[in-house]
Amino acid sequence: MKVKQAFESINKGYNSVFKYGQLSLGIVIPIERYPNSSVPTMKDHVSRVKLVEDLGFKALWVRDVPLHVPSFGDAGQMFDPFTYLGFIAGQTKHIALGTGSIALPLHHPIHVAKSAATIDRLSDGRLILGVASGDRPSEYPTMGINFEDRGSMFRDAFQYIRSAQTDFPHLETNHYGRLDGTVDVLPKVKSHKIPMLVTGHSRQSLDWIGAHADGWIYYPRNAYMQQHNIAQWRSSIPEEQDYDKPFMQPLYVDLQDDDDYLPQPIHLGFKIGANYLVEYFRQLQALGVNHVSINLRLSTRNIEKNLEDLAKKVLPHFHLTTQS
Repeated sequence: MKVKQAFESINKGYNSVFKYGQLSLGIVIPIERYPNSSVPTMKDHVSRVKLVEDLGFKALWVRDVPLHVPSFGDAGQMFDPFTYLGFIAGQTKHIALGTGSIALPLHHPIHVAKSAATIDRLSDGRLILGVASGDRPSEYPTMGINFEDRGSMFRDAFQYIRSAQTDFPHLETNHYGRLDGTVDVLPKVKSHKIPMLVTGHSRQSLDWIGAHADGWIYYPRNAYMQQHNIAQWRSSIPEEQDYDKPFMQPLYVDLQDDDDYLPQPIHLGFKIGANYLVEYFRQLQALGVNHVSINLRLSTRNIEKNLEDLAKKVLPHFHLTTQS
C-alpha cells in the first residue's frame, strides 16, 4: 500500500489551512453571542472579521441557510454566503474563506460554480468550498424539490461543478440539464480546481466521498468514535490517488476566564478553560483532525476578549509548519 504523507496543493486557502499531521483553527461567522435566539444581529461583524485575521486564525466559515426555519434553531449569518464572502474578500487579505456548507440540491450548479469561481478569483485563491446535501426538510417543498432526491441531486451537482472548471465541458445529468461543449462557464478558478469538502455523508458512501472530494467535514464525536471515523476516512481514499485528504470538524467553545476551568459539555462542544482546550486540541491533532472551525455562539463572555484569549493562549500551540 502506498503511504501518503501530504495533501494536494490546490489553492492558497486550502494550502494554508490544511497541513498533513497538523491542526489549524478557524472561526465560524456570525462572530457573536446569540444563545437565546436563532437570528444574530451581525453587529460589528466587519471589525470582528478583520480581528480574526489579524490575530492569526486560518479561516473564516459561513453557512448556507436559504430559509429561516425556527425549529432548526439557527439562521446562520443570514446573508447569502457567496455575496457575503465576496464582501469579506474585499475586507481581508490572506485568511481562507470557507463555506460550511453549500446545500447543493437547493441551488443550480451553474450558479454555485460561477459564484465559487468568482470568490476564488476575487480573493486571490482563498476559497474552500464545503458542500452538503442539506438537512432541513422544510426547505425543499418551498423550492418544489423532492427531499428524497437530494442524494442523487447532490452527486449530479458535484460533478457539474467539477466539470464547469474545464473549458467548454461536456456533461449529461439527471437533474440539471446538460453541458454540450458549445457553451462555457466563466470565470475559471485560479488553480486547477475548486477545493471541495463534503459535510457528513450527504447521502453518499464514504468510498464515494473519498474518491471525489478534497476533504471530509464531520461532526464532533468522542475520541474513540472520531478516531474510528478518521481511520475509515483515510482508508476510503483510493490507493491510486497520490495524496492524503484532510479531515475537519466544528466545535462550539465557551472559553472561561479561569484557564484551568474543567470542561463541561455544551451543544456540540465545551465550556472550558484555555489549558484544557489546548490539551483537547492536541488530542484531536493526534487523532488526525486537520482543522477545527470554532463557533462562539454559546459564549458567555465578551467576543473580542474570547478571540484575543484564544489567539494568545491557544493558537501558539498550533502554529503550522510548512508541508514538505
